[in-house]
Parts: sequence; C-alpha cells; structure tokens
Amino acid sequence: MGLGFYHSRAQNLNEITEIADGSKILVLNYHQVDNKNTSLSINISDFEAQMKFLADSGCVTITPDELYAGLNGEIELPPKPVLITFDDGYIDNYKNAFPILKKYNLRATIFIIPAFTSVYPNYMTWEQLKELEANGITIESHTLTHPKLEELPDDEIRNELLNSKTLLEEQLGHPIEFLAYPTGTYNLHIAGIAQDLGYKGAFTIKYGVVDKGSNFFALERVPIFHTPTTMKDFYERIAWRQSFEEFGWIKK
Repeated sequence: MGLGFYHSRAQNLNEITEIADGSKILVLNYHQVDNKNTSLSINISDFEAQMKFLADSGCVTITPDELYAGLNGEIELPPKPVLITFDDGYIDNYKNAFPILKKYNLRATIFIIPAFTSVYPNYMTWEQLKELEANGITIESHTLTHPKLEELPDDEIRNELLNSKTLLEEQLGHPIEFLAYPTGTYNLHIAGIAQDLGYKGAFTIKYGVVDKGSNFFALERVPIFHTPTTMKDFYERIAWRQSFEEFGWIKK
C-alpha cells in the first residue's frame, strides 16, 4: 500500500464502524486540551469537534474494565466502542475537557501521576479527581513520578508501579487495575512486574486498534496531537489503520 492511499477520512457512521465494530476497540490518547498550540495540546474547539463527531457517529464510550471484560468474553461490547484516554492528569483535563465530555455524554479515563496530584498547579487535585469519578470519568495509574521505566532497576520499577497504585487506591477508595506506561515505552519484563503487582492491563502509545489479538499489557492506542491540520489528521488516524501496518506498527 503506497502513501497515495493515506487519505481516508471517517466522516460517516459506516466508515467509523469499519474500525470500531464489535471486538475492535478504538482507544484515543490525549494529553492536554487548551489553546497553547503545542504538540500535546489539542485546541479546545478541535477537541469539542472531535467529541461531537464521536457522539454523532453513534460511538459508545467504555471503561478499561469494560474493554477487558469484552475481550475476555465476559460481556458483550456495544457496536462502536471507543475508549477515550488522557495521560498525566493536567488541570485542563478538568477545566476544559470535562465540560465537553459531559456535554456529549461521553466517558473517559485519565491516567494519573499521583506524586504530582495536589502538588503542582498545572495538575489536578484529589478533590477534582473525586468529582470526575462521580461523573463517569475513570482514574487509573501513570506511575508514581512518570520516569522512563526501561532505565530503572527492578526495585525502582516496582516502587513506581506499586506506590502509584497504592496511593491512588488510598485516596480514591477503589482498586486501581490499569496502567499507562510513561512515554508509552515498555518491555515484557516491565509488563510482567505490572502483572505481578495486580494490574490487569497496560496501555502503550503503539498505533493500532485493540482487538482479541492484543496483549493486555501492551494495549494499542491512537495518539491525537495538535498539528497544522489537526482535524484532518484526527479523521485519518481513526479511519485508516491499514497505514499502521504499512509503517510496521503492528501487533507483536
């Protein structure tokens, strides 16, 4: 497949069904929602347009638990399941993204760095996280301090994964069972440590759509960035996953 084919745009229900039907689950990955025009910051108007598109297309937002249960055959997922995720826990997730998600009746999951929570002003507080959870937002782990796990010895990896899980559970009062790897980097050894500590699954930034062939500790996501053509790129990323295989972004 050549680059000339990389032009599809999911602009109707049928096109999005092709990539998110049944057990194929689109997992979107965001970081910040503001108007700073940095690569990790989706403009507020673009984020709203993307959420409106998902809602108008009949997509149903799910949680990591529902994704896990659906792939295990424990529940039947809706026809167009989408998991919306945010990494890091920036304050704009609460101020800007949350009202838009509520407006379109969409759920999301935020992977939190607990050592930054209620500490730095550009990150959310514990009270804000509790409010989010009371309104359909799932909170999960992004390690304790957001290090590059592959550069750490085993005892530090365990501390990052376990202390994040423990602190989140103490503050929020429920099990924390899913992880997003900082910077998306991981290896099978790190995945094994996460599993030993009680995590049920972990998310990467490896391009792709989650299905029954996915590794629960290397779950694919589609990162959404700010670009000169953000909306065009959004449509292409969610509609044309064949390009993932073209560039070697395949399940392994």
